[in-house]
Amino acid sequence: MKTLIRQGRLVDPAAGIGGVMDILIENGKIAVIGSTILDQEAEIIDARGLTVCAGLVDMHVHLREPGFEYKETIETGTRAAAAGGFTTVACMPNTRPVTDSPEQVAYILEKAKQSCGVRVAPIGAVTVGQKGQELTDFEALKAAGAVAFSDDGVPVQNANLLRDALILANRQGRTVLSHCEDADMVKNYAVNEGRISRQLRLPGRPAIAEELQVTREAMLAEETGGAVHICHISTAKSVNIVRRYKRRGVHITCETCPQYFTLTEDEVLRQGSLARINPPLRTPADVEGILQGLQDGTIDAIATDHAPHSAEEKGRSLTEAPSGMVGLETVLAICLTELYHTGLMTMSDILRKLTVEPADILRIPAGRLALGGEADLVLFDPNEEFTIEPERFASKGRNTPFAGRKVKGKVKYTIVGGNVIYQD
Repeated sequence: MKTLIRQGRLVDPAAGIGGVMDILIENGKIAVIGSTILDQEAEIIDARGLTVCAGLVDMHVHLREPGFEYKETIETGTRAAAAGGFTTVACMPNTRPVTDSPEQVAYILEKAKQSCGVRVAPIGAVTVGQKGQELTDFEALKAAGAVAFSDDGVPVQNANLLRDALILANRQGRTVLSHCEDADMVKNYAVNEGRISRQLRLPGRPAIAEELQVTREAMLAEETGGAVHICHISTAKSVNIVRRYKRRGVHITCETCPQYFTLTEDEVLRQGSLARINPPLRTPADVEGILQGLQDGTIDAIATDHAPHSAEEKGRSLTEAPSGMVGLETVLAICLTELYHTGLMTMSDILRKLTVEPADILRIPAGRLALGGEADLVLFDPNEEFTIEPERFASKGRNTPFAGRKVKGKVKYTIVGGNVIYQD
């Protein structure tokens, strides 16, 4: 089977290739990339006016299955990923049961095979049951298919345990993904500590609760030589800490999410529990710090932290509702609208943070357009305007504070292994 993608504007941050080109796909692989390709046997995709790049990679997704299928399943989550241009997603282990055994990793991979075709990369838990007391068997989890280790959602509070985790993960050639918050400081508070928490007369999650943990993780990575990745970084000081340790040669990387460079804590006043996320929305100064980190390369990746909840759960009061928002079907458009169309970042730099960088952190073969490599691609119109309508999501989750926002950048085709798995 052959497919010819004709006259799309190719953007390949990994190889530094760009321009209007054709791509010939044969037997699920990229066979030829060139200015003019002729093949009468190939099925044609007219990509004129579209941007073509490697399929997006989301290194931070909650697919909820097993245990919370009423929120999301692997099937609905991967369909949402395909609609958002993602060809690979890495799913966090806070399921029920926790993904802390080879059997649970195998279950996720088997369910993924039965879904729409998006590649699913399981992340194994750092500690058994995410209880922060005993490390999981990293070697066995890796052998089963785990691409990294994290207790996301339940930060590892014991520094000695995290130190051991970094050492053991390093031996397995894997990265530890860390949710950085001091649990004693943040408890289950709903909003950032500051002006809005005082206005609402609520206890808040202080920025320093994140910054202390980021510093700890950076120091432990420096001491052990292990690789640590900071999840959903949200404060300007946290970005500065990562920047400083990167300059020292420490193996530390980080990600942020669209909400942290587009929204502030004021959104809580407008949208209540829909704007409750973890870590919380911060101040304008923090948004500016995140933007600077994206621009200068301190922040390596853009992830979604896709966290679907039911309408009933998110309909509760601000203090009772769970934290989290969905993002798989909106992230590309928000990035293009807020970063590319504003001139803050180039298309290549944005796509680097959505493709090759997260793939490299996870050490998986994705995010690149290589001759002979898997034909995982996304084609999108960077200028097509649309309004975000949660009721049209493929995800079960509708919980997004971006509902009703007008954005630019529409996914038209998502291709995995040469197969079109989504078409607008």
